[in-house]
Amino acid sequence: MNRSRFPGLAGGWARLDGPAGTQMVDVAIDAMTGFMRSGANANHGGMFAAARETDAVIAAARSAVGSLLDADPEGVVFGPSMTALTFRFSAAVGRELGPGDEVVCTRLDHDANVRPWVIACERAGAVVRFADPLPGSLELPAAAVEAVLSERTRWVCVTAASNACGTIPDLGGIVDAAREAGARVYLDAVHAAPHRPLSLREVGVDVIACSAYKWFGPHVGILCAAPELLASYDPDKLRPSSDEVPDRWELGTLPFESLAGVTAAAEYVRDAGWDAVRSHEDGLLASALQGLAGVDGVTLVGGASNRTPTIMFTLEGMASRELAVELAAHEVAVWHGNYYAWELECHLGLAPHGAVRAGFVHYNDASDASRLVEAVASIAGARAAA
Repeated sequence: MNRSRFPGLAGGWARLDGPAGTQMVDVAIDAMTGFMRSGANANHGGMFAAARETDAVIAAARSAVGSLLDADPEGVVFGPSMTALTFRFSAAVGRELGPGDEVVCTRLDHDANVRPWVIACERAGAVVRFADPLPGSLELPAAAVEAVLSERTRWVCVTAASNACGTIPDLGGIVDAAREAGARVYLDAVHAAPHRPLSLREVGVDVIACSAYKWFGPHVGILCAAPELLASYDPDKLRPSSDEVPDRWELGTLPFESLAGVTAAAEYVRDAGWDAVRSHEDGLLASALQGLAGVDGVTLVGGASNRTPTIMFTLEGMASRELAVELAAHEVAVWHGNYYAWELECHLGLAPHGAVRAGFVHYNDASDASRLVEAVASIAGARAAA
């Protein structure tokens, strides 16, 4: 993989913080700066040339994301974050829920695919039921979701990959089970998007939500669904704003320069070559797991057979924040705490300190994996000798 395509990697650090936000690819940076220098920076919908160019930027972004997610571009919604869009969507769904209705969430999910649904259900008098991952491996088979489904289930909200431990659930089986129960499926693909190809049509879910800054683009949230589904709900909106889909789901003025970056990043990811990405990332994951397993005091959390290259671990006697500080001194960037995987942290009894998370994407290389292992081994050795 060509690391030179990512200017943010300059500086010598092992950047294993990708699950919280990746470095931007060069074409996305260039597209954003190009738009901002072009003079086309005008609001959309006007009758003059710059406004029409802005309209074209929006259309290009919808088309590129639609191509990336194998979905109708007219069902692509943009917003400030996946969290904001999920709050919006769940609030609209919540107006159609009532006492006795149920929504299924999972303990693997980022809280952005949990708390909005909990709040919507509380307001409607509906109930949220939780599917738990398997002990040890933290895999999420279809049976775990089936166990909490009922004839009152209206939505199943599940991750395409855990942002904490990398587990990829049995999405095919979960979708089939949801359909059998007459429920719709909301898929959080934020963490999965840089690691696996995603298809709204093939996966068979109703909604895919993700964020471009997790796949080498700018900070823009994305919600993707069939236009007919979006038209069936009434989101809160300003009275003069468009009633058309997908515009009715977008609050205020879109960040046009960022959408130019979204287009470039989506095209880059679409053409990256998923087999090569998977092979490269799996190699980094295997190397890091093997190395960390050999360090005294390290406990690896989770071990799903199908997972992204994301590692959650603890070091005996050290809080995750303390370990992250020590790793930063070795110029290894990781995250600590719960990374908003609140339910999982509580489920595993890791609160309040959580665990360290190190994640690879395809711009990482073997030296990053070895630096992580060597740094953790050095820190563990120093503590043992003290």
